[in-house]
Amino acid sequence: MSEIKEINQQLLTGERALYGTHGAKISYCTFADGESPLKESSDLEIDTCLFRWKYPLWYTKNVVVKNSTLFDMARAGIWYVDNITVSDTVIEAPKNFRRVRGMKLYHVDLPNAAETMWNCSDIEMEHVTARGDYFAMNSKNIVARDFTLVGNYSFDGGSNIEIHNSRMLSKDSFWNAENVTVYDSFISGEYLGWNSKNITLINCTIESLQGMCYIDNLVMKNCRLINTTLAFEYSQADVEIVGQVDSVFNPRGGVIRADRIGELIMDGSRVRIDQTKIEAEEIAKTSDKPEWERDKKEN
Repeated sequence: MSEIKEINQQLLTGERALYGTHGAKISYCTFADGESPLKESSDLEIDTCLFRWKYPLWYTKNVVVKNSTLFDMARAGIWYVDNITVSDTVIEAPKNFRRVRGMKLYHVDLPNAAETMWNCSDIEMEHVTARGDYFAMNSKNIVARDFTLVGNYSFDGGSNIEIHNSRMLSKDSFWNAENVTVYDSFISGEYLGWNSKNITLINCTIESLQGMCYIDNLVMKNCRLINTTLAFEYSQADVEIVGQVDSVFNPRGGVIRADRIGELIMDGSRVRIDQTKIEAEEIAKTSDKPEWERDKKEN
């Protein structure tokens, strides 16, 4: 077995400062101006390091990063990587994690996570906080726990996603996605889950304008919908809502259960009404057209 190199408390500058380093423990170092300092390296343990410039970890394998900081200019920092674990770290730079296979993030803060985690696979996240649009586009095989996201268009095109005890403020989340299960979480955002397949929400609280529409096989168990209108349009659904849903609009089929429906809108010219079973203790109002179509007729 080759000897582990130790690199301690160095200021490293210039292009590819530690290019092609294999089998090293790098501690208390600062990577200043100079692109791609650890490109094409492997078997690295990085502890309490500062990355201040672009592309620090491209084409690397078997990397552990802990107690470190990637500053804003360390953008596009972790691309084309196999097997990386990041813990107790702040990643300020955007556009991180592209085409990474095998990623574990523990106690990681991503305050500028725009266009982050694209086309990645085999991901574990726990106690991760991210802020930015287009998070995790086209990524697959994801398990997230105690995840907080503020940013729109998340998980677009993703597949095989499992999320627990999380909070997402995210418009257009889970679009074009497949095989998504969310447990014990809060989601706020318009147009949740459109054009997706096999979406399951269990013990969740959701706020969404026109949410859960255009879904093939939507399952909801013991969920609460607050300030949610025009839900389930053209979705094949099997849902169980605790309390009220403000309005339900043209579901394509299945069963919708709720304590109360504020308005049930079913247009027989657009959907087969007999394909959807409605189970509610109270339906305050029924109509065959949404408000904007009724307004057109009146005018």
